[in-house]
Amino acid sequence: MISVAKVQRRNAWRYYVRGVAFGDGRRPVGQSLKDAQEMAGLPPGVWRGRGLSALGLTAGQVVTARQMKLLLGEGRHPGADHMERELLDDGVDPETARLATVLGQPIEEIEQRKQTPLLALDFVFRPQASLVVLWALGDDRTRRIIERAHEQAVAATLRWLEDEVAETRWASGRERAKAPALVVAAFRHFDNRNGFPLLHEHCLIANRVQRPDGSWYALDTVRLYKHIVAADTLYTLEMTTEVCEKLGLATVPREVTPGLRPVMEIAGVDQELIDWSSTRRRRIEDVLEGITDEYVKKHGRLPGERARHSLAWWAAQETRPDKKAPRPLDQLLAWWRVSALLRFGQQMVDGLLERCQAAGAAIRAQVGPWVDTALATVDVAAVVFTVRGIFARRHVLAEARRHLLETLRGRAYVPGIDSHIADRALERYGRQLTVPQKGRRTPAPDQLSYTADFAWPIRWWIAGSDGKPPRESTRYERARVASLTLQNAIRAALTAPPARDEAPAATAPAAPPTGDHDQAAPPVADHDQAVPHGVEHPGRAAAQTPAQRATAIHAHQQAAMPQEYLEGRTTDPATWMTSPQNLARIAALTRAAETRGRTVEGQADQTKHTDQVMQAPAADATSQQHHTAQPDQGRGASPDR
Repeated sequence: MISVAKVQRRNAWRYYVRGVAFGDGRRPVGQSLKDAQEMAGLPPGVWRGRGLSALGLTAGQVVTARQMKLLLGEGRHPGADHMERELLDDGVDPETARLATVLGQPIEEIEQRKQTPLLALDFVFRPQASLVVLWALGDDRTRRIIERAHEQAVAATLRWLEDEVAETRWASGRERAKAPALVVAAFRHFDNRNGFPLLHEHCLIANRVQRPDGSWYALDTVRLYKHIVAADTLYTLEMTTEVCEKLGLATVPREVTPGLRPVMEIAGVDQELIDWSSTRRRRIEDVLEGITDEYVKKHGRLPGERARHSLAWWAAQETRPDKKAPRPLDQLLAWWRVSALLRFGQQMVDGLLERCQAAGAAIRAQVGPWVDTALATVDVAAVVFTVRGIFARRHVLAEARRHLLETLRGRAYVPGIDSHIADRALERYGRQLTVPQKGRRTPAPDQLSYTADFAWPIRWWIAGSDGKPPRESTRYERARVASLTLQNAIRAALTAPPARDEAPAATAPAAPPTGDHDQAAPPVADHDQAVPHGVEHPGRAAAQTPAQRATAIHAHQQAAMPQEYLEGRTTDPATWMTSPQNLARIAALTRAAETRGRTVEGQADQTKHTDQVMQAPAADATSQQHHTAQPDQGRGASPDR
């Protein structure tokens, strides 16, 4: 997961220099950052990104407190002290020497416009709860593999941001240019504020990038914010895949909030262990329930998606404990192990990795490292359209990565297949809404908005549990039903019985595959030497009929899809009302009820109309008692006259 916070001019940068750089603790006054980190056994921060060479820094170099203050507190060159001394020695006046070390627009000019300068963005990377538990309670080899996978996933996400997302802007945003060189200060932490395991990394991305002409300008931070979800899914996919491949594990969907998207966790990690490590989450959920009740009483309705995020943030702030004294990792590991042993016993703790590998072996025996791109395309398009209605490429790309995570269950995937699925979904099912204006700058491909022409799923209500009232189906539940409906239609077409005159060509060589379903994907080791996308089926014959190929594809997709979806339920049997099969039944019952309601209303309208017709002659008779109508009054001459 990735969360983002702002590093601003006033006191925010001091929080990062004194707290985040010191393991989220409180650094003693008067003690240098280096000495405090060494005494507490904390790893120092390091520099990352392609933009370091322009500042005279190298990747992996230790971040000092002075460099953080200059860059994140004053918007100046990290080596401004040395540069300023050289200029003063050459006879330059102090103000000119100081301005020469400023990167981009001086902070003072921004503050004169009554604006708050944004100096950096704090991207916090953290894995799923099951991976954190496995890292905290596993052996040294397991811990090294998870940490290395975390490093690689963070590096891959930063590279993607540099290659595809980062842009610089000037002239009030009217001019833009690619900025494939970020400056990042990274700090790794091992626990949360309660002292329980939480492997995460703060990556402070400086809000200054260099243009090709050598000048420094601000990042387009709005663009970065828009691509956070796509970056989040990339980090999760990269890290989960690396750990599962190295340790022989697999993933299963875990429903955290009923009706919302499940989290893909490591199979075999007990829910009790996840709850043990997620102490902050339990406190947040308790406070969030009370805040949500107050919201319902005030507004008379349940909070929407944006309101839920705001309430969750407020609950997190309400339950945030004070800073703690940081401790070395070896002490934390010993304390975590003792805590888990006292609560769960030695058998449960020591057998954690073995259980995960056994569960992973059972899943990996059914799921191969292949993806049906046709079904993936329609799944991604249907889910994004139902959830958002109007979407951009970044939304489709994020959903494509979620599809790979849910379908492959931790298996390795071919690099680039996520972009392939996203582009194919936009090409086949997307309808572009953005119309280029004559005389204006042509929008970039990722700035275009799209919609689709799928049928919009109707809403339905789900019965509550544990005394809770019924709730309306979420957009994700409606999206899942819409996607499975389209996939089942495709499967039904693919598995239609073959024609009688259809026969395999036993002696003819197999024709090269052309469609989505027939593109052969190579084994994992040969990804770079063969076609990168499509489906492969172990043991397929050299020549097959279309019906045989369709049957093989159907069998493979049945094995690759999450078992919980095939069984028609989610991970928690208590929430069977949210399963695709039962949601479809509830939707059918809802449609039938609405049809009966319309029938009753129609009958009532017809009865009312009949009564009005019967009352009309009586009203006419009453009026004739007072007014005698003249024959042919108001008409022309009769034909008989």
